[in-house]
Amino acid sequence: MQAKTIAEKILSFHSGKDVSAGDIVFCNIDFLMAHDANGPMAIKTFEEMGGVKVFDPSKIVLIMDHACPAPYERISNLHMMMRKFSKEQGIRLIEGGEGVCHQLVVERGFVKARDLVLGTDSHTCTYGALGAFSTGVGAADMGVAFLTGKNWFKVPETIRINLHGELKPRCSAKDVILYIIGCLGADGGNYKAFEFYGEYLENCAEADRLTIANMVVEMGGKTGFTCCSGLGIEADNGARYCKTIDIDLTSITPGVAKPHSVDNYCPVSEIAGMPFNQAFLGSCTNGRIEDLRTAAEILRGKHVADGIRLLIVPASKQILLKAIEEGILKDLLNAGAVLFTPGCGVCVGTHGGVPGDGEVVISTSNRNFKGRMGNNKAFVYLASPATVAASALYGVVTDPRCVAL
Repeated sequence: MQAKTIAEKILSFHSGKDVSAGDIVFCNIDFLMAHDANGPMAIKTFEEMGGVKVFDPSKIVLIMDHACPAPYERISNLHMMMRKFSKEQGIRLIEGGEGVCHQLVVERGFVKARDLVLGTDSHTCTYGALGAFSTGVGAADMGVAFLTGKNWFKVPETIRINLHGELKPRCSAKDVILYIIGCLGADGGNYKAFEFYGEYLENCAEADRLTIANMVVEMGGKTGFTCCSGLGIEADNGARYCKTIDIDLTSITPGVAKPHSVDNYCPVSEIAGMPFNQAFLGSCTNGRIEDLRTAAEILRGKHVADGIRLLIVPASKQILLKAIEEGILKDLLNAGAVLFTPGCGVCVGTHGGVPGDGEVVISTSNRNFKGRMGNNKAFVYLASPATVAASALYGVVTDPRCVAL
């Protein structure tokens, strides 16, 4: 048996076969997650296939996070469909306001190392930080999985990324992954798995590993693993990688992804001083307590610049409560921020915070395509929480290393 990557190991176990990159396999799924954007279509697919009972209700969760509370009657009716289906099937349902699906899956311990996970969201790859092979699928695949508990996969090749050295102050995991995506390109990892290694991953917070895993899909990745001791699974010595990339963390500075592509990367210093209209701190990439702390450190006792709208969306209610307990939320609100219900609405553009025509947004989210945040005539720049907070403070794009605490 040849040495295996993490992806090959997990798909071998779940298919009951010894598989290698390029093989086509049918696998048993450990956990399924569907949210209110695509969940209703998955339910329809299940029913159109003649489904009566899901394969195992204990392995499915439905989460309302993309448009909550419902902004209009069509969305409200879709939410009603999900509530009805979950009650009939005995499936766990998490109502709107609890938070972003990916944060909730992590907080509530639904996924563990070696699991095979599908979700109706492209950023389901986030759980690779927990050692799970997790990936996003469309409504049709989810409907099939509801019925059978299985799905097919092409075993992906794996790209290994070695992270060397230490990050400089005010640089973060978001700066690391934006830089890597800029190097590889938006299609540089199409249908590839990623394995990240380095002393940095041993020492950083889980939130940082989640941020990196979250964005592997932005370079086409199928799944990605942030490898560290205690992950629960590891590649074999001698595993075959289709490419190995070495990244010097000491050379990374705060960065941004310019419109309208996540790989349109440049250092913040190249566009410093550029005016903008709205700042957004949140999303499944950077709405965690560590991110709110970073912003509060920069904004505490100060106020955002005139004409700047700063929107804060904690990734979950648990994070919101923690931010209240620590006084972080008070600091941010006193600085002029506006608080939104924990969820995905502002990030994806389904509910609140939609920019106007020609407006410029600096955001901690993971996507900046045309139409993201709800307006294809707006311009979205992606950056770290520190860069977003520093920029909101001065009213122009600002390198956070320039802000004195």
